[in-house]
Amino acid sequence: MKIKLGILFGGKSVEHEVSIISALQAAASIDRNKYDVVYLYMTRDNAFYTGEAAGKIENYRHGLKAVTDACQQVLLIPANGRVELLRYPMKKLGNNLVDTLDIIFPIVHGTNVEDGALQGYLKTLGVPFVGCDVLASALGMDKYMMKCVWKEAGLPVLPCLKTGFKDYLAGPDAFLDAVERKTGYPVVVKPVDLGSSVGVRKAGGREELAEAMDYAFQFARVVLVERAVPNLKEINCAVLGDAESAEASECEEPVAKGDDILDYAQKYMPGGSGSKGAKSGGSSEGMASLSRRIPADISDEERAFVRGTAVKAFRALGCNGVSRIDFMMDSVTREIWINEINTIPGSLSFYLWEPPGVKYPELLERMIALALKRQREEAEIHYDFDTKILEGASFGGAKGSKL
Repeated sequence: MKIKLGILFGGKSVEHEVSIISALQAAASIDRNKYDVVYLYMTRDNAFYTGEAAGKIENYRHGLKAVTDACQQVLLIPANGRVELLRYPMKKLGNNLVDTLDIIFPIVHGTNVEDGALQGYLKTLGVPFVGCDVLASALGMDKYMMKCVWKEAGLPVLPCLKTGFKDYLAGPDAFLDAVERKTGYPVVVKPVDLGSSVGVRKAGGREELAEAMDYAFQFARVVLVERAVPNLKEINCAVLGDAESAEASECEEPVAKGDDILDYAQKYMPGGSGSKGAKSGGSSEGMASLSRRIPADISDEERAFVRGTAVKAFRALGCNGVSRIDFMMDSVTREIWINEINTIPGSLSFYLWEPPGVKYPELLERMIALALKRQREEAEIHYDFDTKILEGASFGGAKGSKL
């Protein structure tokens, strides 16, 4: 009997469309002899839809509503370690059960879905799910908190400052002064909890910094400012495993226009210098077609350092499944720092596993196995404690009295 695997994608995120591409690309490489794939599309207003129409990339070219119109809205209900998909609105007569899932594979990007919120929901449902748990997802989305954990673990991170919108509005000059004292120019300004270079700008002086702050606050309530790396060379490395054991992939070197950071258009838009396209096949193109060098143009010693540090960073956050850790190198001094982690990277970084011989179907299978391993381990934990505290519980008629 095949395992019912729900591929969950979309959600309330600026990376909604990127999630659709990543998910359908992965679905095309799932072993259909072992799994029955059920598409579970999540709209930006957190409604769930299922249906074969959600699994065809060409349907999305006609607009997202065209997809939901061709699918069935459902509610997710826990059912003895599985999840039932019930028709919504429910029919008064007849069976409302649309499907049942054994495990869910969330392939989502960005706030509200990759940051622990969705993972907490799935955990509450009691269904096994692929990827990082709640805490690792939350830490992986908060660029400031992840750096705090890595710094505590002795890993190399750049100095940075963060501020909330209201605090910044109350005293922008004080924050700009603090940036100039701690980091100097140039700096990179970014929303603390977004990916895909959304809201990111580089600033070489105070006026540019103020403009970059205003821009970043359009996308997030908290903004991070960190020192920009001169002579920037970006190096990325994926990690597969869990907090107990993990291994690193090959390293890649994304190529930007000139000496600058990659923007959203370069990463995703058709016709951009590094367009990732919208193919849904399992080849090494699709979202993996960003202009890059694989392997990265670094020495054997630098490669060993990046791969070893990536595994340490992954385990320090308690990650699970596949994550991609992004590094920054000064190509002149050869200093290397960890930039950030993507706990659900675009295309699941499958193209980084092809050089060491791990094909996409095998990568997906190993991610699913890790999720089931976590579920078995958590099943051994006791969540009840016989205190008999309720047997004598009484408020004694006194409003608000303590037990």
